[in-house]
Amino acid sequence: MGSGCQQLELFESREAVSNRFSDFIVYVDESGDHGLKTVDQNYPVFALAFCVFHKKHYCQKVVPALQEFKFRQFGHDLVVLHELEIRKESGPFKFSNREAKLRFIEDLSRLITINNFVLISCVIRKDRLLNQSAATDNPYHLALSFCLETLAEFLMEKNQFHLQTHLVVECRGKKEDTQLELEFRRICDGFNRLELKMPFEIVFADKRVNSAGLQLADLVARPIGLGVLKPDQKNRAFELLKSKFFCSGGRNKVGVGFEGWGLKIYPAPESEKPR
Repeated sequence: MGSGCQQLELFESREAVSNRFSDFIVYVDESGDHGLKTVDQNYPVFALAFCVFHKKHYCQKVVPALQEFKFRQFGHDLVVLHELEIRKESGPFKFSNREAKLRFIEDLSRLITINNFVLISCVIRKDRLLNQSAATDNPYHLALSFCLETLAEFLMEKNQFHLQTHLVVECRGKKEDTQLELEFRRICDGFNRLELKMPFEIVFADKRVNSAGLQLADLVARPIGLGVLKPDQKNRAFELLKSKFFCSGGRNKVGVGFEGWGLKIYPAPESEKPR
């Protein structure tokens, strides 16, 4: 009898803990320099990307799919996918020939396509920002505020906003991480467009950690930045990502209607009216 009561108490305790947390986990990465002292004319943008996963799908589908991809491509699962290394064909991504690289890209594209996650992103046009009175603002902090506000709206839509949601970001350095955490907590304390306290928690991860979510976030940030910077240039990766963005029409408008919602550009183009 006592043992049964203890098991029931343990079950209820676990239920209480699990009910504190939302069904979603967010992995964050960036592309471009967030400073304003120098602006790279070839890439004058800063892109911040939130990859939002449903935890059950992440555990059951995304992680195993990435492991299988690595075993298929490398024979082991210790390789960490980095967009820069893939693009530069450095480290473990030195392909024997063009055909080998094309096969790798096809397999990687399939991995991203078949796995479900929601994209929330903000691209800061640093070249335009310099011409405005807000030129002293930190592009990372601006993008973070936009993305956190949109994440809050997404979680409200899913009836999960009242629960704690964790955001995982890579460590960048003690000073940078401290500044980011302070800004993160300031926004979550109510200094945001929605004037809401946000039950979000930031988690810093070592760059060496082999996280499926962080690797996928790393792969999407630069294509988003390029998609905004050069909208008329062929960008297959960005085309694949369009169906992932959080959009105004829900699942009925996948791939359209995401500008100003799942993807925000600041300063906004003349054609885009703020909502």
